[in-house]
Amino acid sequence: MIPVSAPVRVREHLRAQPDGPVRVLHRGRDAVYVEVAGRCVGVVGPRATAVPCALRSRSDHLGADGATNASGAAYLREGVLHLGGTALSIGRIVDVRVPRLPDTACSDTLQAVPPAAVAEHVGSAFASVPPDLTADDVARMIGRGDGLTPLGDDVLCGWLALHRAAGVETPEVDAAVRAHLDRTTLLSATLLDCAIHGEVIPEFAAWVADPGDPERAAALTSVGHTSGAGLLHGGRLALLHLQGVAA
Repeated sequence: MIPVSAPVRVREHLRAQPDGPVRVLHRGRDAVYVEVAGRCVGVVGPRATAVPCALRSRSDHLGADGATNASGAAYLREGVLHLGGTALSIGRIVDVRVPRLPDTACSDTLQAVPPAAVAEHVGSAFASVPPDLTADDVARMIGRGDGLTPLGDDVLCGWLALHRAAGVETPEVDAAVRAHLDRTTLLSATLLDCAIHGEVIPEFAAWVADPGDPERAAALTSVGHTSGAGLLHGGRLALLHLQGVAA
């Protein structure tokens, strides 16, 4: 048995599923991702990004750990995920909800210039994304980019989660995102759903608590190759949108 912590929605999703095998989507030294009833559930170690759809373990070598051997099957039994025959027992619940946006956040002078890590990879698909996203913008952004979480999706996640932090609903954009989830990876589709529900990585939560802090922005930007920078750009676009609505 390996003790893990979990976001509450991940725990409830696992508990709601019948016993049986689950498909492994990705397995590395620091993270394992499986498909459980149409959603991606991660198991992440301390060096991996603590995505809001993942169980969190203190193990440093998940993929190489004998207890979670890569040749072993992944399956559910009584709501508990097993890797390589070892149960991942959920103890502590972790709060992945985005914090409330400070009242002063939308009063600062803002710019929509993408961070350098985003600007290097921004193509015509979303080079001029407006702060007030529309369903058409979503359709041309979602799934655009490389890797497990395409850059266009990261920008959308930041935009959505920042609106949740401000207590502002975005029903048209939410509906457009849900309508196009089949265009992207299962991990990214799950993270987009998390963003709609206001669930975020710790670095984004820290930045939202003080959007004017350059150190928090830098910490967020450093997440992944472009993921953190995409989240930051999406969050800043959302701030501009909220600033315009309040004007």
